[in-house]
Amino acid sequence: MPGSLSRLLSPGSKVGLTTTIPVEVVLAAGLVPVDLNNLFIASPQALQWVSDAEAEGLPRTICAWIKGIYAALAQHPEIRAVIAACQGDCSYTQALGEILASRGVTVVHFNYPYPRDKARLAQEMAEFMAQLGAEPAAVAALQAKLAPIRQALAELDRLTWETGQVSGRENFLWLISSSDFEGDPDSFALRLNNFLQEAVTRPPVKDGLRLGLIGIPPIFTDLWDHLEELGAQVVFNEIPRQFSLPHHDGDLTEQYYHYTYPYDITLRLRDIAQAVAQRRLDGLIHYTQSFCFRQMYDRLLREHLQLPLLTLEGDRPGPLDSRSRMRLEAFVDVLR
Repeated sequence: MPGSLSRLLSPGSKVGLTTTIPVEVVLAAGLVPVDLNNLFIASPQALQWVSDAEAEGLPRTICAWIKGIYAALAQHPEIRAVIAACQGDCSYTQALGEILASRGVTVVHFNYPYPRDKARLAQEMAEFMAQLGAEPAAVAALQAKLAPIRQALAELDRLTWETGQVSGRENFLWLISSSDFEGDPDSFALRLNNFLQEAVTRPPVKDGLRLGLIGIPPIFTDLWDHLEELGAQVVFNEIPRQFSLPHHDGDLTEQYYHYTYPYDITLRLRDIAQAVAQRRLDGLIHYTQSFCFRQMYDRLLREHLQLPLLTLEGDRPGPLDSRSRMRLEAFVDVLR
C-alpha cells in the first residue's frame, strides 16, 4: 500500500508501542512490535533513564512511564517508528508523539473510541491496517495464529488463581509480555508451553490471603515478592490479564471491543467484580501512578467494589519504599 509504514520500513524493522494496540496488525505488516513500557521497566538503568528524560526537559510532574518511554527510544535508535494511542491510554501520549515526531521518529496513531463504539472501532481498525500496509486476510491469519497462545496464557492465569501453581509475579510477567509477545510469537509460545509443562508439576498452593492487583502495572519491582513474604498471594493481575485478551471472540474488532482497559470504567468494574467472586479474593490493592489521570478512578472503585481496598501510589522505578512496605504490612494484618 503506497505510503504505508511497511513501505517506509524494511521487513523485520522494530516498531515501538506506547500501550497495547492490535498487535496482530503490526505482525501482519511484517514488522516487529516492541512494547516500550516493557523495554523501559526491564532495563537495569530504568531509574537513570527517568532522570535523563528530565535532564532533556521533560517535566518532573508527569508520569515516569512517559519519561521512560522517551528515554528508551533515545537508547534504541534502531526503533524509528512508534504507534501511539492518544485515546484510551495515557493523556500525555499526544504531546509525547509530537516531541518524538520533531526528532524524526515516524508516529502512527491508533485511537480507541470514547465512548466505546464497535462501528467506530472497526473503522479505526481498518484505517490502522491501511496505515501499516497490512492486508485484512493476513491480519486474520495472525489473529488465528495468536489464539492458541492467548489460550495458553488463560491456562497460566487459571493455574495462578485456582491451584496456586503459578505465582503472582510469574503471572504478571507472562501476561504483561503479551502486549508484544516479545517481538517473536513463535519463540514466546515455545517458552510459554515449556513453562506450563513445568508449572503443572508443582504442588498446589491453597493457603494464604488472596489478593487482587488492580490499576495500571506497578512501577515497583518487588511488590509481589514482598506480599508473598507477608503470606499473601496476588491471584489477579487485572490489567496484564486484559493485555492478554482472555476473551473468546470472533473477529479482531470484537476482540478489542471487549478489552476493558481503554474505555470507560464500567467494563473494568464488571470484570473486577467477576474476578473477586470467582477467585475468592480477600482484598484489593489499587496501584496508582503519580501524576496519572487514572488516579481519579480510585473513588469509583471504592464506591462499587465491596471489598477492602488499599490504594498504593508509586512514582519512580525501583523497590518499594519503607512507607509503602509498612502500609502493605498493615493492610495484610487487617485482612487476617
